[in-house]
Amino acid sequence: MRAGTWPAKTRTVRWCGASAVVALIATTVAACAPGTPDARPAAEALAAALASGDFGDVPLAADAPAPAALAETRAAVVEGLGDATATVEVGDVTTADDEQSATARLDVAWDVPWTDQDWTYAATAQLVRDEDDDAQPWRVRWALPLLAPDLTEGERLTVRRTAAERGPVLGQGDAMIVEPRRVHRVGIDKTRVGEAELDGAARGLAAALEMDPDAYASRVASAGAKAFVEAIVVRDTDASYDVAALAALPGVNVVADEVPLAPTRTFARAILGSVGDATAEIVDASQGAVVAGDTVGLSGLQRQYDAQLRGTPGVQVAAVAQDSGAQRVLLQVDPVAGEPLRTTLDVALQERAEQVLSGVASASAIVAVRPSTGDVLAAASGPGSEGLSTATVGQYAPGSTFKVVSALAYLRAGLTPDSTVTCPATTTVDGRTFQNFPGYPVAATGDVSFRTAFANSCNTAFIGQRDLADQAGLLAAARSLGLEPAAALGFPAFLGTVPDQADGTAHAASVIGQGQVLASPLGMATVAASVGAGRTVVPRLVTPATTPAEPAGDEATASSDAPELPDATPLTSAEAGALQDMMRAVVTQGGGGVLADVPGDPVIAKTGTAQFGQGADLRNHAWMIAVQGDLAVAVFVGEGDAGSTTAGPLLRTFLAG
Repeated sequence: MRAGTWPAKTRTVRWCGASAVVALIATTVAACAPGTPDARPAAEALAAALASGDFGDVPLAADAPAPAALAETRAAVVEGLGDATATVEVGDVTTADDEQSATARLDVAWDVPWTDQDWTYAATAQLVRDEDDDAQPWRVRWALPLLAPDLTEGERLTVRRTAAERGPVLGQGDAMIVEPRRVHRVGIDKTRVGEAELDGAARGLAAALEMDPDAYASRVASAGAKAFVEAIVVRDTDASYDVAALAALPGVNVVADEVPLAPTRTFARAILGSVGDATAEIVDASQGAVVAGDTVGLSGLQRQYDAQLRGTPGVQVAAVAQDSGAQRVLLQVDPVAGEPLRTTLDVALQERAEQVLSGVASASAIVAVRPSTGDVLAAASGPGSEGLSTATVGQYAPGSTFKVVSALAYLRAGLTPDSTVTCPATTTVDGRTFQNFPGYPVAATGDVSFRTAFANSCNTAFIGQRDLADQAGLLAAARSLGLEPAAALGFPAFLGTVPDQADGTAHAASVIGQGQVLASPLGMATVAASVGAGRTVVPRLVTPATTPAEPAGDEATASSDAPELPDATPLTSAEAGALQDMMRAVVTQGGGGVLADVPGDPVIAKTGTAQFGQGADLRNHAWMIAVQGDLAVAVFVGEGDAGSTTAGPLLRTFLAG
């Protein structure tokens, strides 16, 4: 029972004994014959019994049912309250003037499931004097209203739970993303087909839906005799299914419903997650907050922010007549709708990104970030990602897109875009030979400006300047550009990791974004956004109203085990200006020419290709990052030719849209 539910008590008590009557403040004292016993112990025994159900210690009046019968009556009346528990306290006890009867106020509180609000009421117990029994001078008259207000014969108490309306998921400008949408639940209704035809009906529906017929037939067979065994949920707008034809199959029933869904089946699914019936594991872990049949988040943000989205259920306690079904509502707690989950996603940009990636066979991603705010406007993972949010938790060598980071480290060491560096065809570090990508322009070799080496992505020039910045310098530059290894963003995310110690070939590989350097498309979009904004950008995807109650589980932030680091050195506007100058050169004279004529503001960019695998299995990750106005974009393709030829055209299509 919760504290603070009772009003302050004033008692009317008879104080009796051989001595004179004593007057007390806030206590009404009435005269009584010497030796009149106190009725409170009998009332307290009744209070204990009403709470526990054990009437064995209650002094009952002669016309009261036996204690065992009362226990059975109480059990039957309160059975429908489930796990609810009662606390009963004795209030005022008043003895009549003739001292042959008394009344006792009983303050009752039921701790009802699913709500913080107790069901409270006051009952009045009648007691009668038994002058022949010195041990139990007062006895309790039994009455059904002691169990519930105005309870009558044949009424039973019930508690009913009403689920709250689930909060929507919103995007930029509070655009609706996930909201209740009409669906058709298609399945076998076992009341519609005979036992002999049941297996054939199940297999027929499974074949029509291209499901495993053995698995579905087994589910149908093991379900209850009158069960509806759902096979699929079809959106009302999904033209790929002929719902009418499915409904015409033997034993099939189609049930109209509404389910919280995104605009399309694929829309940010790897990030938003899914909603469905609570699993046994979720019910067990909820400590009573979730019951079987509840709609809950099963994965992604829907799961992580489920407590916020699902709201608070409503509860009704009622007395229901067994014969007529008539009910009296004794407690009504209305449900409280879930709070919206606000995200920064732009619906149009997310859909465009997914469309651009729809034909990419390997894992792929497009992430768009608004530099001025850090808002993640799109975080799309292609079909080749097979359900993984490649966009936000993928971990890949960023290749030459990481040269933006290395360039910042070199700028801090004294280089300028106009500084002269040497770009040989190859360079050797501790016996390992590094070279430029096949087809590297000869005109950009030899002594060239740092801008030219950056624009054409000269590996050997960057490796040749490696002594200007050690690994700690690279890590510091990465963090200044938003690649924060210990970022806590409120959603499952990995930005990037750069080892803080490496030398020789390991350090040389780091400079060109390979070796142990890892980044996600979100991380590299953040790098581009920081350059565009002229300051270190922290990406944000959710703006939660409350702290998420559920852990992210297996999708937890990938960098959560990173050591604590001192505050990052902020990126300065001057540093960003130099990087913008060199990234513009990528478009005007380097490998980013595919973006030169994109309509709108001038585009700055950096290409990247990262090799992985060995020998005959050597393959390439293809990257490209860009900034146009207040939009920073990263495109990643898990297996491609090169950044400029594989990721570049996808980025152009996205920007040109």
